[in-house]
Amino acid sequence: MNPHKFVAALANIRLKNVFNPYADRCTTHDLVDGPAVRRSNLQGYLAAIETLGTDTIWMGRDLGYRGGRRTGLALTDERHLSKVSCSYPGTSPNRATRGPAVAERTAAEIWVILSQLECPPLLWNVFPFHPHKVNEPLSNRRFNARELVAVNDLNHVLINWLGIRRIISIGRDAATYASGFGVEVEYIRHPSYGGVGDFRLGMQRLYGNKLRTTQVLQEILF
Repeated sequence: MNPHKFVAALANIRLKNVFNPYADRCTTHDLVDGPAVRRSNLQGYLAAIETLGTDTIWMGRDLGYRGGRRTGLALTDERHLSKVSCSYPGTSPNRATRGPAVAERTAAEIWVILSQLECPPLLWNVFPFHPHKVNEPLSNRRFNARELVAVNDLNHVLINWLGIRRIISIGRDAATYASGFGVEVEYIRHPSYGGVGDFRLGMQRLYGNKLRTTQVLQEILF
């Protein structure tokens, strides 16, 4: 497997009430070549992961409408695109949308921690697309079992291809799913819905002195 083939396989998946950022164009926010930009973003990111040789994933649930739907990168919003190349040398992700850069709270918390690590993880989601409610494209919902089946094989390909040995699950849904890969799994509470404090403490527990002071963890990004 290689980044081009993997992203092409993702782009070929079509599901009802699911926005595939590598194939679908949002007529409200995307540039004309928005899907192509996001494919390029992910290809470059996966190539950087190969070079770094990281064996750890931080795994969320699915793409949100303010984050990965727009950037094509898991747990990453437009406010943090400029930081990607610092943590993942060789990447140069671009905006795929018009207008002001949009921020996402979860991405902000993720990148406060990630930007402090010498060996950053692969950011990924159980469901690497954006599931939304019927007739509400800019809404979030949990993926269903049928949708998960459509991506399960590719998730296993990703784990095996990159030699992943550890998954840090961001939230219970990710922890439940990750247990099926036969690798080490750590659970961290998701920072949304009042979980910010537990998320930060969990990351401090896992990474310890690799992180700077708690003042940095409370950095205001909005």
